[in-house]
Amino acid sequence: MSEVTVPSTAKHADVELRLPADGAYASVLRTTSAALAARIDFTIDDIEDLRIVVSEASSLVLDYADPESDLHCAYALAPGSMTLTLTVATEDNPVPDLDNFAWQVLSALAESADLLDGEGTFAVRVSMVTSASTGA
Repeated sequence: MSEVTVPSTAKHADVELRLPADGAYASVLRTTSAALAARIDFTIDDIEDLRIVVSEASSLVLDYADPESDLHCAYALAPGSMTLTLTVATEDNPVPDLDNFAWQVLSALAESADLLDGEGTFAVRVSMVTSASTGA
């Protein structure tokens, strides 16, 4: 169902989560992301923004997922910052609409947001930084 890996001796934690590519599992992804953000000292407001970003990013990639594939989420964690990459297998090379609501939300709330496409995959990479570390 899901796999989580956390190296205990690393200066930063890398975590991977694999779930069925189904919107019903988005709550698991949001909850996991929020818990990880709390461990790296995100503020409550930052965690709420992260939940929104994760919802929109997962919605964006799930639109292009093969029905029987997995949603893979890779987290790169460092004190005060998180980068997550959501990847799904696709049948064709999708061309997402960058004017849609999900992308506008990602662009507004995230430190950075990128679309990644490869042979048979589609991914969104999002970086978030806590406002506590930036003084905002």
